[in-house]
Amino acid sequence: MSGNRRHAFLVSAALVGGALLLTACQDSDAAGDTGAAQGSSAAPGGAPSGAATPAGTPGGGKGGDATGKGTAAGATGSGADTGAGGRKPVGQACGADDIAWSAKSESQGGGYILVTAKAKPGITCYLPAALPTVAFGSDGTQAGPAEQTAGRQIQLSGGTTAYAGVNPKTTKDNGGKELDSIIVAVGDSDPNPASLPVGTITVDRPVVTNWHTAAKDAVPVK
Repeated sequence: MSGNRRHAFLVSAALVGGALLLTACQDSDAAGDTGAAQGSSAAPGGAPSGAATPAGTPGGGKGGDATGKGTAAGATGSGADTGAGGRKPVGQACGADDIAWSAKSESQGGGYILVTAKAKPGITCYLPAALPTVAFGSDGTQAGPAEQTAGRQIQLSGGTTAYAGVNPKTTKDNGGKELDSIIVAVGDSDPNPASLPVGTITVDRPVVTNWHTAAKDAVPVK
């Protein structure tokens, strides 16, 4: 084969090989693009197929309703189960700042302090079935239970009044500390306890009753 013919053959072979290689690359790229397009086809609602649906959207996880808004306690569908397929709204627990407080000395049972609690105007709340928290002095001496059984939850609203009786001294000796006020709260975690003046009292191993709706039931037993 002459030099010119050999050169022309090599050039032709190179061009054919390059064309075949280019075609193969284009076919491979097209196949890859097709696969990617199929793998990223949008699911209904615009979310990628296989992607998690955000919570709070229809068909999504818990944490919201179909609008994505949170469901408030006491709203329809929430609250305590009545056992008959319905639900009863859960009331707001009272805090000390929801209540109009008063305290006065009484003579029954050897003497005690009667604490009175009424909801402030426009407020409806619940006193829990637990002892009121009553503390004395700068050292925070806390009253123990004056009753052996637990009380019951009381709804405060309008003219409803709850009563608790405090015996500041249950010992028979002359010991104790002289104080002129008590600190009252609804549970140990109440952030806004109230200070109630009671006159000069001697405090030594104090006790407090549960909440009652009748003042006569709030007399602490010696």
